[in-house]
Amino acid sequence: MQKEWTKVELAKTIDHTLLKAVGTADQVRELCAEAKKYGFASVCVNPVWVPLCAKELAGSGVMVCTVIGFPLGANQSEIKAAEAKLAVAQGAHEVDMVINIGAAKAGDWRTVEEDIRAVVAASGAATVKVIIETCYLSDAEKVKACEAAERAGAHFVKTSTGFGTGGATPEDVRLMKKAVGGKLKVKASGGVRSYHDALLMLDAGADRIGASSGVAIIAELPE
Repeated sequence: MQKEWTKVELAKTIDHTLLKAVGTADQVRELCAEAKKYGFASVCVNPVWVPLCAKELAGSGVMVCTVIGFPLGANQSEIKAAEAKLAVAQGAHEVDMVINIGAAKAGDWRTVEEDIRAVVAASGAATVKVIIETCYLSDAEKVKACEAAERAGAHFVKTSTGFGTGGATPEDVRLMKKAVGGKLKVKASGGVRSYHDALLMLDAGADRIGASSGVAIIAELPE
């Protein structure tokens, strides 16, 4: 039976996102204001905006989420770790890191796992979400990426950056949910633009939604 969501409940599943290169300080402030108004789980922004968001959201209960090694995942692990450590020091509560996709495609799961582990270690008490970028992976590779994230001590696996060739699908969410077996949570991100889209992901097992259309999604629900 499909869950009936309230605005408040649904908002708590959404990371209100602005990751465009052209995002400005004023747009980030607006993002934070919207997040406070609607009670979103977090704002998800590029690392340069973490200090501003930490200031804008202080005491609000809305978390600051940022992205690491974004959007390609092709940085050295030491750089990803340093980026995560700085972001947490500047006020990030959550970090969404992109895996080494090339290593995944080559079947080098040790490198994938150690890359994740470096970010987990650098992030301290912060929540680490691992973006596996499903559009580039086979189903078998998606499962192995999820298993690597689990072994490395991450807290979430996440479908997509939103900058690849495809975004979240209910099928991928179900596959990832099964792969982690309740040990990690799942975030669906990329192309989730409506209440219908969000509902498909949540029904498939997503715990969190990444969306730049959070306000529009919430607006589709009655009070």
